[in-house]
Amino acid sequence: MDSAFIILCVVVFLALAFDFINGFHDTANAIATSVSTRALSPRVAILLASTMNFVGALTFTGVAKTIGGSVANPADLEHGVQIVIAALLAAIIWNLVTWWFGIPSSSSHALIGALAGSVIGAAGIAGINGSGFTSIIQALIFSPLIAFTLGFTLMWLLKKIFANRSPHQINKGFRTGQIFTAAFQAFTHGTNDAQKAMGIITFALVAAGVQDNLDVPLWVKLSAATAMALGTSVGGWKIIKTMGTKIFKIEPINGFAADAASAAVILAATITHFPVSTTHTITSSILGVGSAKRFSGVKWSVAGRIIIAWVITIPISLVLGMILFQLINWIWL
Repeated sequence: MDSAFIILCVVVFLALAFDFINGFHDTANAIATSVSTRALSPRVAILLASTMNFVGALTFTGVAKTIGGSVANPADLEHGVQIVIAALLAAIIWNLVTWWFGIPSSSSHALIGALAGSVIGAAGIAGINGSGFTSIIQALIFSPLIAFTLGFTLMWLLKKIFANRSPHQINKGFRTGQIFTAAFQAFTHGTNDAQKAMGIITFALVAAGVQDNLDVPLWVKLSAATAMALGTSVGGWKIIKTMGTKIFKIEPINGFAADAASAAVILAATITHFPVSTTHTITSSILGVGSAKRFSGVKWSVAGRIIIAWVITIPISLVLGMILFQLINWIWL
């Protein structure tokens, strides 16, 4: 069997492993609020999230093309396959570390940082596509701010609209509404996050000369969607606990607002072909909703630890990517 084919198989395996881990790492994004308010049982919530993740993953490809070509041009890189392997390993390591400690860190930040680091390790800073990389970073920075603002605004409006209703009626109605917002959130998660694995596989295919464009093959779409759905079915209970209970006491109306706000931001990013962090958007919208409900009720110390994880993810994964590329390249030679 040709060695190049075997190496590509390793890349595909690692990309799908990342996608699988992303699925159980980010399951909380779609179902944390609905589980914490008992709108859905954990089993039903995970089944719903898995299904909608799969559907969402097959719906769009624009983000995959952004991942595949905006950080760097794979056709111009001499060690493209090694770069991808190093990036995937670095992102997987950071995802597992943050999952173990129950920190809702960003798989998107980890992958982008690791890919940039491995490119720098291979070709220096000149190998990075400055404008493309900057636009991705801007989307990653601004999407949480927009989600916070939208979550705050939506919760403020809902408080005004339902100010004279009994809490029992409100909770009953919005508990049902959470089923739909959880499904919407899971769908948008699939439209954005699963495409990152598709993009990295396509990056490797172009770097290896298997194809000369960034169009995502059907088998890549199906395999990435399946890996994401299977990962989601495993669940990420540590992160669900952090996001669903430790930031502030979430009621059905809060969960509805948080899911609706974050899903809207993610879908808008997907339509405009920008990869964003589903973790950041849903956490930011929860913080926004909590602030609108009662600012003092938000456990800002927990939010602070989450924000620290956001800030350090790209630098750590970037350094990991550089180190792993050097190690892999040394073994390769």
